[in-house]
Amino acid sequence: MTAVIEPEAKKPEEKPQEKPAEAKKPEPEKLAEASQEEAKAPTESEEEVSEEEDAKLKLPFPTAAVVRIMKANMDREKMIRKDVKVAMNKWLGGMCARVSQEMNKFPYVMMHLNELNEGKRIYEDMESFDKEKQRILAHMDAMKKDIERLERDLGKKEEDVITREEKE
Repeated sequence: MTAVIEPEAKKPEEKPQEKPAEAKKPEPEKLAEASQEEAKAPTESEEEVSEEEDAKLKLPFPTAAVVRIMKANMDREKMIRKDVKVAMNKWLGGMCARVSQEMNKFPYVMMHLNELNEGKRIYEDMESFDKEKQRILAHMDAMKKDIERLERDLGKKEEDVITREEKE
């Protein structure tokens, strides 16, 4: 017959109890910081509900990740409605699908960073096109001002220009 040796029961650590008179009162600054941290971090129940809703809506990305990125690029006091979160999530999924379709046009089996860069180039070029458009419009405005200045210097009056346009 073998003897079974039971491990000793662990005794709970005793914490020294503070007297009520010595109890520390929370400072208002620490309370404010704590409330801000609580506001930033969703509670466990909110995360669980969010994950369940994501599954029901069949969203492509976790809502928490999308919201975290949105809030990082917005003013602190801004709040985001649920329909905006869902719409952003769906839009990001669609954008990912379009870039993936562009990447699929390559004959390679293994996709590398170069293929990703080529797939997303269309969308990044749109930003540079917009900047170029603004630059051209500013240049055209400067040219218009130069023309008006030259007309004034040559003695043309606005009335002459208007009558000439009416004749044509």
